[in-house]
Amino acid sequence: MVHYGHSNQLRQAKAMGDYLIVGVHTDSEISKHKGPPVFTQEERYKMVRAIKWVDEVVEGAPYVTTLETLDKYNCDFCVHGDDITLTVDGKDTYEEVKKSGRYRECKRTQGVSTTDLVGRMLLMTKAHHSNIDSSDYQEHTDNFGKKGHSPWTGVSQFLQTSQKIIQFASGQEPQPGDTIIYVAGAFDLFHIGHVDFLEAVHKLAEKPYIIVGLHFDQEVNRYKGKNYPIMNVHERTLSVLACRYVSEVVIGAPFAVTKDLLDHFKVDLVCHGKTEIYPDKDGSDPYAEPRRKGILRTVDSGNSLTTDAIVQRIIKNRLLFEARNQKKEAKEIAVIQAMKRQEEEKTKERAQAVL
Repeated sequence: MVHYGHSNQLRQAKAMGDYLIVGVHTDSEISKHKGPPVFTQEERYKMVRAIKWVDEVVEGAPYVTTLETLDKYNCDFCVHGDDITLTVDGKDTYEEVKKSGRYRECKRTQGVSTTDLVGRMLLMTKAHHSNIDSSDYQEHTDNFGKKGHSPWTGVSQFLQTSQKIIQFASGQEPQPGDTIIYVAGAFDLFHIGHVDFLEAVHKLAEKPYIIVGLHFDQEVNRYKGKNYPIMNVHERTLSVLACRYVSEVVIGAPFAVTKDLLDHFKVDLVCHGKTEIYPDKDGSDPYAEPRRKGILRTVDSGNSLTTDAIVQRIIKNRLLFEARNQKKEAKEIAVIQAMKRQEEEKTKERAQAVL
């Protein structure tokens, strides 16, 4: 998947240098070493390009990063999170560049992983955005990476901070001549359908300033039902802020696009995709005001992918994804145990040297 945890790593990586090149693996490489990917390689290529800290994408990058790869793309060093990445036979994919001193590390984002998100999709309850201590959620942690087993795969709760929002936000106010465009929705499991929609909206004006209104979790669950949203509003905020087409996010936007909202943000245009417009609680049209003012536009992004479709991909291949997550954690635990044994041996050697 491509989620806000990846975006946060790319943000940190960009801060270490001047130009960020991101290598994205093919579906076959991921299937071989990790298990079935959630998004196709074409979807992932485009999603990574849409992350605002990325300067260039290398399609079909080798799973094992070598010095030859770094030299080919004129890279001084490579960056990865502080979780380990292993090949199908349990070897560190960055071993060669680490030994040569051309490896840098950044902090992984606590509280999110592809493993966890896949588990949430399979769980079909609301525990992930209401009560992490529920029995259903504990069962989820048993199946998809227990706390205290692998620190890289295990589940923990994401805690939003003002600093994290500041790091992701553009911090730019609308400038004279900007066309202020407002869009609203759940933007759950931020995916290529969202990217294509926002890109299409961005192309509507010469100087677009796109404001995304994100609905609170309870509101999303009211009109989507089931266990939606998969990501809570704090996670969805970072996902959307990381997109290069987005200028600002309204956290907990009202469901109805009111006159007050339009006036407050001085909105020139309101856009909606070709997906269904759900009625408000009282059955009214939430877009009645922009429709009345003649500033509502339906945008066809040419992409029909929805969050529902992604969830169905996961459910359809449930056994494959369960096996993927368990295999991944087993490899990580083996590495942790080996590292622990090495440290114990070094401690013994130091103790004997003192004697």
